[in-house]
Amino acid sequence: MVETFPRKVRTLDPVFITMKGGVRLAATIWLPEDADEKPVPAILELIPYRRRDGTVFRDMKMHPYIAGHGFACCRVDIRGSGDSEGLLTDEYTEQEQDDACEIIAWLASQSWSNGSVGMTGISWGGFNALQVAARQPPALKAIIALCCSDDRYADDVHYYGGSLLTEDAMWSSFILGLGALPPDPQIVGDRWRAMWQERLDATSCWSSIWMRHQRRDAYWKRGSVSEDFSRIEIPVYAISGWDDTYFNAVPRLMEGLSGPRKGLIGPWTHAYPFLGSPGPAIHYLKEAIRWWWHWLEGVDTGIMDEPAYTTLIKDPHRPAHSYPDHPGRWVQDPSWPSPNVSQKHLYLNAGTLDEMARQGGEPLRLCSPVTAGRDCGRYGGYGGEVPDMAGDQRREDGLGLCFDTAPLTEDIDLLGAPALEFTLRSDLPLGALTVRLCEVLPDGSSTLVTWGSLNLAQRQSREHPEPIVAGEPVTARLQLSHCGRRLGKGNRLRLVLSNQHWPVLWPLPGMPVFEFEPGICRFVLPVRAPQPGDGFDPFEEAEISPPVPMQVLDEEVHSRILTVDAGKRLETLTMSSNHGRQLLTDRANETWASVVDQMSIVEDDPLSARIDTGWLLGFRSADADAETRSRVVVSSTETQFHLQWRLEVRERDRLIFEREGDEWIDRDHL
Repeated sequence: MVETFPRKVRTLDPVFITMKGGVRLAATIWLPEDADEKPVPAILELIPYRRRDGTVFRDMKMHPYIAGHGFACCRVDIRGSGDSEGLLTDEYTEQEQDDACEIIAWLASQSWSNGSVGMTGISWGGFNALQVAARQPPALKAIIALCCSDDRYADDVHYYGGSLLTEDAMWSSFILGLGALPPDPQIVGDRWRAMWQERLDATSCWSSIWMRHQRRDAYWKRGSVSEDFSRIEIPVYAISGWDDTYFNAVPRLMEGLSGPRKGLIGPWTHAYPFLGSPGPAIHYLKEAIRWWWHWLEGVDTGIMDEPAYTTLIKDPHRPAHSYPDHPGRWVQDPSWPSPNVSQKHLYLNAGTLDEMARQGGEPLRLCSPVTAGRDCGRYGGYGGEVPDMAGDQRREDGLGLCFDTAPLTEDIDLLGAPALEFTLRSDLPLGALTVRLCEVLPDGSSTLVTWGSLNLAQRQSREHPEPIVAGEPVTARLQLSHCGRRLGKGNRLRLVLSNQHWPVLWPLPGMPVFEFEPGICRFVLPVRAPQPGDGFDPFEEAEISPPVPMQVLDEEVHSRILTVDAGKRLETLTMSSNHGRQLLTDRANETWASVVDQMSIVEDDPLSARIDTGWLLGFRSADADAETRSRVVVSSTETQFHLQWRLEVRERDRLIFEREGDEWIDRDHL
């Protein structure tokens, strides 16, 4: 922790920025005390997670540090969130991007500004940094986008491989509860109650929107910068972690953008790299400052002379549901795609994975139970002490078709996206193929390396799905998620095919049987050749500014419990996280949060799948005392999804608002 900086920092809070139409957005700004005499660039972060009592825990560790090195860091609550006026109606709206462009122009015009603006953020803030860059506001000169995506359909929390993610319901339950908390009376004054009531009156469950767009239609294209990479002309630094959800976007941005760009993928989950877990954490703030100095101040920091693509190649490790750190080696490549990576082809023979194809023999049949997938971890993992990583895959391996190599005679480094080129026959018109790549240790334990899935109805088009013809051959290519991984000498590589992946992916209506001919399918591995300089650590130990003063009233507690009722053939996974209770002593605010996600399914009945996810969120100050309880439940029939939701809001333990919804949504090729 660092308490002194090259320039003393002052904090402006609250600052209200007025948009066209009169809506005022609330901001906190950290900047050098002498910025009026020595103007500085501004850096914008625009997100909906309540800057005063939500993200302040990380904001205070980051923004004052960067401000002390010569920048004005501006953290704004999106319209309708936190202390900002207006209404928040969905993710990544046109209104949000319009507001961002206005804020950027306002920042550039301030007396303490040198006229140059950067934009940054993680997750939502990374998405809108990319989206606003594509808008090309004149003052925006560069961005850093972390843990986000260029393609809202392919790589967010709603759909994956053309199948519905259970993460969609979990996410909408959180947003439902968060959006019902009041603004802070200390900031907005007497109008806080009227603002709160306006938000409550506009309450809706966003899954109702997302589940009505089950293919990659115009809704998802809006805000997906991959639709036209040429719209982004300014420099982009794209960052994520291998245990996050969004790392696939980093190599896609590296390949798709034509302007100055850098990519970084470390071992982390969904967190800034200076808070990275699993470790090692890095001095991300120094890296960001070098980037901002170069592009916003014109100072040659040497950052653009370094290799463009930096990744951590993780060492082989035993499977576990959580890790304190991921040992490995940093490697750097001049670009992506990298000239250091070549393709290795392996064929799926009868139970083996070989360099030579051996065709003939009986077809290989696959019909996975609906419980296949339970040990593969959560789609959107959060790391640390939360047990949501993939565990030992031996049970999962036994529920699919396995193809093993012989023990490796040397270490192999993978960097990139493996792919399966396959031909199969199915006895049903709808089905999904999931492919897992595992490393098997000599004792038989199996560690998940990467995976991918494809709804076969979307084999030719994400936008125009078509059912397959039962009994006829289907040929397609399934790309797994990118990985950076060393496979150890003496271990075996295992490829596993399944046609269920619950509780990550919602099961399709039937239980199809797939047939594969031995020696026909081919697996493509991205193998990176070792380079001089591999293993050099380009980063220093992480530093932060002092965190927000607080008192921990209740500690965090996390659990992952699986129960099997053999009589009812019912399997239930319950993930619980009590995120604790904190008193922010510098502002006398108290905040607390907890969540329970429960996914259940009956053996061999895909129509029994059910998710029940609920959040409890609270906020207390001298004038406000509020607690919200949200609940989202999804189930399905063969032709429809059933979405049920409920929100309860209490003030000083008295129920003051409740709203619920119950709707049926047609299934569209899934």
